[in-house]
Amino acid sequence: MTQVKLEFSFPYHMETLQKALSDAILRLLRPLVRVMLKHGMAYGTFAELARRAFVEEGFEHMQRSGKRPTVSGVSALTGLTRKETKALRESAHAGTEKSAERYNRAIRMISGWINDSEFHDENGGPAELAFDGASGSFSSLVKKYSGDIPPVAMLSVLEASQTVLLNDGTVALKARAYIPTSTPVDKINILGTDVAELISTIGHNLEAEPAQRFFQRKVSNTAVDAEALGKFRELSSRKSQELLEEYNDWLSSHEANPESTDEGQVGYVAVGIYYTEQLAERSSRHEPE
Repeated sequence: MTQVKLEFSFPYHMETLQKALSDAILRLLRPLVRVMLKHGMAYGTFAELARRAFVEEGFEHMQRSGKRPTVSGVSALTGLTRKETKALRESAHAGTEKSAERYNRAIRMISGWINDSEFHDENGGPAELAFDGASGSFSSLVKKYSGDIPPVAMLSVLEASQTVLLNDGTVALKARAYIPTSTPVDKINILGTDVAELISTIGHNLEAEPAQRFFQRKVSNTAVDAEALGKFRELSSRKSQELLEEYNDWLSSHEANPESTDEGQVGYVAVGIYYTEQLAERSSRHEPE
C-alpha cells in the first residue's frame, strides 16, 4: 500500500508544482510583455531571446551540477534541438555592457561625492565642484571613481538625468541617487539588472536552508484610501532613500582596499527597494499583477 501511494503522489506533486510555476511565470511575463509591446518588441524577437537564455543558463546549470556541459546535454535539458543549441552557443552575445558600465560608474561616482571628504563642503556635505582641477574638482571626482570615462561625457549623462546642475563652471549635486530620466536605454538596462536580481533572490530562497536565505519582504494593502496614496508615496520615498544611504555608507566603509596585494575574494551585494500602486473599484479589490 505504501508503494502504491508513493507511486501516485509523486506525479501529482510534480503536476501541482508545474501548474504553480506556470501560473507564476505567466504573472511575471504580463508586465514584461507590457513593456516589450510599448517599445515595439514583437514575439519573434522575444522567442529568440528566450531560446538564448535557455541555452546560456543550461550550460551554467550543468556546470553548477558538476557535469561536463555539452551541446547534447543542454539540448536534452532545454528541449531545444542540438542544431539550435549549437548555433545559439556560438552566436555573438549582443548585450548592454556599455549601458550597464555607464550606469554602475555613475552610481559609484555619486557615492564618492557623498562619502569622500575630498569632495565635501565645510558642513560635511557634497560640495559644489569646479569642473577642472587637480583635486576636489568634478574632473578629479570622475577620474577617482569612474576610471577612464571623460568628465565631459559623465557630466552629460548626469545632466540628462537631472542628477547635477552646471552653473558658471561649477557642478552641484541635485539628487543623491542616479536614476536615468532622459536616457531610455539606461532605464531599460535597469529593468534587466534589477528584476533579474530580484528573481535570483527568490530562486535562491526557494532552495536554500532557512538560515541561508536572503532577506525578501514586502508590505502591501488593498484598501488604502486613494487620497492618502500621495502621502504614503512621499513617506516611503523619503524613508527608503534614507535607508539606502545608510546602507551605502556602511558598504563604502567596508570596501576592499584596491591597493592591497592580498588575493582574497570580493563580493557583490545589492539591496533594492521598489514601490508600486494601482487603483481599483472598491467592489473589485484584488492582488496586483
